[in-house]
Amino acid sequence: MNRKPLLTLTFFLLAFAACNPKKTADVKRPKLVVGIVVDQMRWDYLYRYSAHYGEGGLKRLLKEGFSCDNTMINYLPAFTAVGHACIFTGSVPAFTGIAANDWVEQSTGQRMYCTDDSTVKSIGAEDPESKEGKMSPRNMLVSTVTDELMLASNFRSKVVGVSIKDRAAILPAGHSATAAFWLDDSTGHFITSNYYMTQLPSWVDGFNKQEPVKAYVKNKWTTLYPKSTYGESDTDDQPYEGKFKGDSTTAFPHNLDSSYKIAKSSFRYTPFGNTLTLDFAKAAVEGYQLGQGDVTDFLTINCASTDYVGHQFGINSIEEEDTYLRFDRDLAAFLTFLDEKLGKDGYTLFLTADHGAAHAVWFSQNHDIPADYFLPAQLTDSLNAILGHDFQTPNLVDTISNYQVTFAMKTIRAKKLDFSAIKKVAVDWLRRQPGITYAIDMSNIGEGPVAEPVRSMVINGYYYKRSGAIQLIPNAGWFEGRGKTGTSHGTWNPYDTHIPLIFMGWGIHSGHTEDPVKMTDIAPTVAALLHIQMPNGCVGKPITQVLKK
Repeated sequence: MNRKPLLTLTFFLLAFAACNPKKTADVKRPKLVVGIVVDQMRWDYLYRYSAHYGEGGLKRLLKEGFSCDNTMINYLPAFTAVGHACIFTGSVPAFTGIAANDWVEQSTGQRMYCTDDSTVKSIGAEDPESKEGKMSPRNMLVSTVTDELMLASNFRSKVVGVSIKDRAAILPAGHSATAAFWLDDSTGHFITSNYYMTQLPSWVDGFNKQEPVKAYVKNKWTTLYPKSTYGESDTDDQPYEGKFKGDSTTAFPHNLDSSYKIAKSSFRYTPFGNTLTLDFAKAAVEGYQLGQGDVTDFLTINCASTDYVGHQFGINSIEEEDTYLRFDRDLAAFLTFLDEKLGKDGYTLFLTADHGAAHAVWFSQNHDIPADYFLPAQLTDSLNAILGHDFQTPNLVDTISNYQVTFAMKTIRAKKLDFSAIKKVAVDWLRRQPGITYAIDMSNIGEGPVAEPVRSMVINGYYYKRSGAIQLIPNAGWFEGRGKTGTSHGTWNPYDTHIPLIFMGWGIHSGHTEDPVKMTDIAPTVAALLHIQMPNGCVGKPITQVLKK
């Protein structure tokens, strides 16, 4: 028998196999990746309320997962849209273009919301032209790890984003998502836009028909446990707490029904917005059969009510503590749901935050800790008066927002004014104002004595076409104020930029690290886990301690 042809064929097949990569199906990946971003969650909340946490929520993540205990945001400003874009792109505003929640287009002076898209229509809203649904990810200039998963699977994966906030559903899900859903306050229903689909899936219609928001607001918001046990919070009804519309006091219990009748958005300022979000996420897993196919799917979830509650009541309120205790319970139920649907080793989950928050100004001052507001509107008026006198032109400052100064560039160009001279006068005056540590001319940041890490964070956050020409760095404890209650965020300080980051599930070690980690490292870590390319604007690097070898 002549074996030469057989041997030749054998060698050819072996060589072919060696030169060809494995099929996508041969690469080991989890059935589903779940990315949960808890809005305004400071890192210390993992431990601050832990005496009341159950065993199945945050404590389970810390026990079974891998916690990166020194994860920091590495850009400014520390806002919601910017954080969600960074987490899922591994990039910073200088590349993503998502420079704030909203901004001024520097070339035209036009106000722009981060996910505004006039070319699309609302799907699920009562009016297709409703602005609540005219949203898409088109203002984001780079890809997300969810986009890269779609590319790696030849668009066979399913990617779904869920939040009551539009921007927090849209940006994480990326440009090529299967769907993103967010809440329309006017109806209490989840909606989307025709960027994704022409009509809501039947399972979304079915969820909306249950009218869950109306069911939640029928009851008063009372504490989950006896109020006297909330030892990590201030006493109730403090001067720094905001009121629900229609309420005469900031104290528990809160009559949600009457507040909702006055302002539909009041539902967001309750812990039940998180409950609703996770219930809808469960419905999305069922409706799209996420994790049931032969390729990896991805579900992004933003629990946003933690942010709304913090803004209204402040981080030392009983309302804040109760919101996290209820979130912990909802998270435990969601993890149990995933266990039952996919098995404990069938999914990989990470939990992080888009930013933190400062203590309320009144609370800090009451405890002799330096803090105060600087008021953008007052600063704008005063600076315009200075510049108007020096340059004989009114309203040279368009706005002060996002801790940045935006100038009226059309006027400056039309009158052929010396912009460098205008900025110099502005910077010199702003530096002398109470509560301002730095006023930085972004075109000359290399010439100024700006300390690290602020210097790098400012540069990372600056996108020329959408960022103001002067960056303001307030004193620690100071933040932009629009009222005298609640809290805010956006600054470089650790209370705004030290965030939780925990991975758990398939492919993940249990343990923790104190090594410095950046928010930009999250997306490349997920990409490494999935053996896919990093997002195309990624500047982070994988956190190798997290991943099983």
